[in-house]
Amino acid sequence: MSRTLRISSRNATFQQWQALLTNRTKRHRAGEFVVQGVRPITLALEHDWPVRAVLLDDSRRLSQWSHDILDRTSGVSRFALDADLMRELGGKDEESPELLAVVEMPADDLDRLPVGPKMLTLVFDRPTSPANVGALIRSADAFGASGLIITGHAADPYDPKAVRASTGSLFAVPVVQVASHREVVDDVIALRRDNIPVEILGSDESGDVELADHDLTGPKMIVIGNEARGLSGAWREACDHILRIPMTGAASSLNAAAAGTVVLYEAARQRRA
Repeated sequence: MSRTLRISSRNATFQQWQALLTNRTKRHRAGEFVVQGVRPITLALEHDWPVRAVLLDDSRRLSQWSHDILDRTSGVSRFALDADLMRELGGKDEESPELLAVVEMPADDLDRLPVGPKMLTLVFDRPTSPANVGALIRSADAFGASGLIITGHAADPYDPKAVRASTGSLFAVPVVQVASHREVVDDVIALRRDNIPVEILGSDESGDVELADHDLTGPKMIVIGNEARGLSGAWREACDHILRIPMTGAASSLNAAAAGTVVLYEAARQRRA
């Protein structure tokens, strides 16, 4: 069992944890991020994500859940913090979390994504909102997607807002960030050469085929565009078809995460049938 170190001031170690929450560059340079919440921490352990440190509130009696987490991370660095310091790191002003975890990031490698005749990979192109990223990760998990690829200059899936919005699904669904759509398209070309006929489908209000009329049961890659500008010209060119979600009422379009959820639901419905 590792020794528990006491942190009672905003020292350099504490400031490093703060930076993991607020500074994307430092987060990725360190290769780790802070996980808040009972369900996300539990799922991180269930899916065998490496935990680098556990932080606990030194001023309260810990629950059975916290004791279980401490037992499962017995060899991990452990730090006891004052309640005020835990509250600063916990993301909720009104309460101090019992426990937080510092978790290692996986590599951004497309090989982490499952492939095959039933693959259903979601692509989110240049999302600006961490909450939308987290919401789409949650939907990808709920509706059986193989994984999520984030392309271009985009919000970080390891931003605390994204991690919270995913409600822990980040740890169950492979999420990979790549700089350009070209990497993804080249990967699809290689899969097609290996006799996996992946179809690239976009989602847009002006699409050429209605969502429910298209076969979504084979190996598919579905692209959701940026919240404000939609699909890029490069992705439009790469898509085999653009899917249209029928809508009524005054709304002309859906929120990007909502649109992705609708497409995933239809894909899951067809695959069940």
